[in-house]
Amino acid sequence: MSQLLSLGSARDLFDSVDAFLFDCDGVIWKGDKLIDGVPQTLEMLRSQGKKLVFVTNNSTKSRNQYAQKFRSLGITVTQDEIFSSSFAAAMYLKVNHFPQDKKVYVIGEEGILEELELAGFTALGGPEDGKKTVQLKPGYLFEHENSVGAVVVGLDQYINYYKLQYATLCIRENPGCLFIATNRDAVGHMTDLQEWPGAGCMVAAVCGSTEKEPIVVGKPSTFLMDFLLKKFQIPTSRMCMVGDRLDTDIKFGQNAGCKTLLVLSG
Repeated sequence: MSQLLSLGSARDLFDSVDAFLFDCDGVIWKGDKLIDGVPQTLEMLRSQGKKLVFVTNNSTKSRNQYAQKFRSLGITVTQDEIFSSSFAAAMYLKVNHFPQDKKVYVIGEEGILEELELAGFTALGGPEDGKKTVQLKPGYLFEHENSVGAVVVGLDQYINYYKLQYATLCIRENPGCLFIATNRDAVGHMTDLQEWPGAGCMVAAVCGSTEKEPIVVGKPSTFLMDFLLKKFQIPTSRMCMVGDRLDTDIKFGQNAGCKTLLVLSG
């Protein structure tokens, strides 16, 4: 049962939690602008010995790129404290023993490519394919790599017809090809002034052309929680997920058995 946070309930929550899990877009920042009070809040929590973890569905950056963004905004966060859906996609392939000789096609941005390469996989697509076009004329056959064994779809501001066809052919024609979605968020705070279409619309396009449903690795899927538990050794009952979306952040926390805190900043 939900309740409005008061001085008393805030103290009870604080005392019952060892780790705070934060969403980023709409909670820590909007676009490249920090939300008021965030640096002071994070500093206070650290000073009281609380573990801070940042769990974001935005796959456009890798963990290293997110750490750089935090630093550019004046907040010190280590790469080990960041769990992004780009990292989740790479880890899903790793824990499921995806063959090293198979390639991964990406509808998404640099974050996914970087995490896949760090995990030892060969990635195709990404921003580079955003410049490519197709020729819809008689006799035109679109070629694709038969060695692609997985397609990863995330937020992609460079999405186009070329990428959709490439992903569709891989999923429909390459035997056993996996279809992985970083997340299915409908919208997100890509700038500080408004929401923009999220990865959900890119994923929906591929669902439409392939008539298949993806494996979702970001929130509210609890796939990332296994890594959090292994790394920090803190029971989920002693964690609090802080987010601005009921369908991803709060559902993720509830699915994993965490306490949850909904903020209205997003």
